[in-house]
Amino acid sequence: MIALSLAEIAEIIGGDLHPVAGHDPASIVSGVVDTDSRQMTPGGVFVAKPGETTDGHRFVGAAIENGAVLALVEHPVDEAISQIVVPDVIDAIAELARAVVARVRAAGDLRIVGVTGSNGKTTTKNFLARILQDEGETISPIASYNNEVGAPLTMLRITDTTRFLVCEFGASAPGEIARLAGLVNPDVVIELMVGLAHAGGFGGIEETARAKAELIAAAAPGGTAVLNLDDPRVAGMASLAEEQGLRIVGFGQGATAAVRAAGIDVTASGTSCIVHVDGQELPLRLQVLGAHHVNNALAGIAAARALGVAPADAIARLETVQLAERWRMQPMGGAEVRIINDAYNASPDSMAAALRTLAQITGPDERTVAVLGAMSELGETAGDEHDRIGLLAVRLNIQRIVVVGADARRLYLAAVGEGSWDGEAVHLADADAAFEYLQGELRPGDRVLVKSSNSAGLRFLGDRLGESFS
Repeated sequence: MIALSLAEIAEIIGGDLHPVAGHDPASIVSGVVDTDSRQMTPGGVFVAKPGETTDGHRFVGAAIENGAVLALVEHPVDEAISQIVVPDVIDAIAELARAVVARVRAAGDLRIVGVTGSNGKTTTKNFLARILQDEGETISPIASYNNEVGAPLTMLRITDTTRFLVCEFGASAPGEIARLAGLVNPDVVIELMVGLAHAGGFGGIEETARAKAELIAAAAPGGTAVLNLDDPRVAGMASLAEEQGLRIVGFGQGATAAVRAAGIDVTASGTSCIVHVDGQELPLRLQVLGAHHVNNALAGIAAARALGVAPADAIARLETVQLAERWRMQPMGGAEVRIINDAYNASPDSMAAALRTLAQITGPDERTVAVLGAMSELGETAGDEHDRIGLLAVRLNIQRIVVVGADARRLYLAAVGEGSWDGEAVHLADADAAFEYLQGELRPGDRVLVKSSNSAGLRFLGDRLGESFS
């Protein structure tokens, strides 16, 4: 965080300052701001966030041991640290982030990018951060820091010399993106796709589209909207972008896209295509698996282009990216049994894309194995969408379908109903049962996809399988 005095921080967040002995209101703080006491470093600011299972106020002492010099709290704690008492620490870090970003922006050339979409946010922000880091100091979210806590904490990592801030905005209800993006008003906004991820929280896909469009409404005047023209709901956001006075840059695989991909080829070693942009035909060879990552790369190229980075330079940097993110199409295992751990999260769209990738990268002498768990937060569409994925797995000729957990049983039943009734599909109670089954089932030449929503916990099953067969 930029250097601020205790008094300035208290004024920004409307808190009651209680300096510890040896501090006064003019004392300067410039360390990391975090809700995790383990992440504190000397000079850090600990945010004592109450939680469902524990309370951050209990860990102020641990934060002090790791170097924290200031705690943002909702009630005073009996610890030797300066404290600012506020009604709500989450609201406080949002206001602090707003003020910090505004100061750096006013003093320098900070440019801000906001990314949203039902799928692909984390991969796209990682791609874009890799492109921009060669241009200047770049801050982007750790993992998927995209909610009411993670987004402000990312913003607060900027310094006086930060040139680019890449923000990822997720949401599970209307108004959340508007509130978070409104803290920084991005210069460039990226709309990736509108799908059924979190549809249960929005009430349907059209409501999801309206929520994603909140990012466009929050963009800085005169900014750029980078839109996925392959998605009709995103393409339809162009009218709102025009009303906002934004420059529109389309990406995708259609002829009207300013940044367009053609000739996509997916193999076990990566994904390649030709990028058409500014009258050029530029080859792109991603090390990341899956055709669905091409559009994420195009979005990164388009956004970087809006920030002054030549597409050829952007492509050269993208080709150095070996992994989109841990647990996202992550290759594991050894030469005989190869695991793809893609179980950080799942929606119907990402589940379908992962299954298609598995089918595409498996050779004629190899066997496809899909280990699938539940897709969460789909609301009333959950049953039908699990059915659809079960049908797709069979139609893609996935040779072994291992369904894990009670919440995914509809997927198993759909696969059996479609024809996987002779042992090709099995249903297991939990990850431990699945691991035991797979230990005896997997054989040399198998390519194994592990895919589920985060809540199903199959990412850890993927890790266990990767270690077991490495």
